[in-house]
Amino acid sequence: MAGTKLYGGDSTHLLSFRHSVSTAPPRLPSYPSCVRFDSAKLGRLRVLSMAAKRNPKRLKYSAPRFAKEDELVYVEVDPSGTDSWKLEPVVELLKQGAVGVIPTDTVYAIVCHLRNHSAIERLRRIKNIEPSKPLSILCRSLRDIDTYTTGFPCGDGRGHANIFRAVKHCLPGPYTFILTASKELPKQCVRYGTTTAKYAARKNVGVRMPDDAICQAILEKMDAPLISTSVKWPKENEWMIDPVVIADLYGPEGLDFVVDGGIRVADPSTVVDMTGSSPKIVRLGKGPKLPWMVTEDDDGSAIYGDELIPSPT
Repeated sequence: MAGTKLYGGDSTHLLSFRHSVSTAPPRLPSYPSCVRFDSAKLGRLRVLSMAAKRNPKRLKYSAPRFAKEDELVYVEVDPSGTDSWKLEPVVELLKQGAVGVIPTDTVYAIVCHLRNHSAIERLRRIKNIEPSKPLSILCRSLRDIDTYTTGFPCGDGRGHANIFRAVKHCLPGPYTFILTASKELPKQCVRYGTTTAKYAARKNVGVRMPDDAICQAILEKMDAPLISTSVKWPKENEWMIDPVVIADLYGPEGLDFVVDGGIRVADPSTVVDMTGSSPKIVRLGKGPKLPWMVTEDDDGSAIYGDELIPSPT
């Protein structure tokens, strides 16, 4: 895998290759005094070498295979987010219409700007998303959710619980809530299918507020939510949790960047459908079932009272 690796510390530009990692400092040949080096070009020539240190077997991925004119930008960030300043180039790329991979509090996700039509279409192509597969959005706050959806169900004063009060206690967190999209959400975000397909009659969208320092740092600097789809092996229904392998596999398909926040656990978010009479769990994942959620095995009756509000711990 070839790519531009961004990191802090030493400002000296080094050339390193995964298939020839060496602990000795490189010996640079002498050049005539008239030759000048463009530091920006040298920066683009850097190749990620940390994968070879992580697992020598991954040397099979070392051959440069990117068909793009510009190389993949690879940013390694501490999972705690203490060096989130490294994410500035990623934020700028997203605002310009880039498609890339970032970590969440569950698995890695391929993301792009919510209002960039061409980026959304490219994301669909890279992931090879089926026509019936909807997309989700990553939001930085409840205000974003209120803007791009019709919001969470509220109590009606006749004993039916205020779901919004309960939701606030589990966000940010590993949940995807299916809500009805508002008119502010661009049509291509809720469309099912290709550019010639009709829009879904009922425009629902999955919303997330991940409890992840890296993801939150990116969202806080954006002017809109991010379109998101989880990263899986192309021909297998399994999550990809290693950012190095993700970059090698999806980079040639057109990714612009990968944010490495460490290897994740293959535990997706819990999906809860909020468009019915009761919050119904569609998929049970990392987020536990809460008392106000129902499943197929439950009778689906309305939720009442203060059982929605968890006890403080």
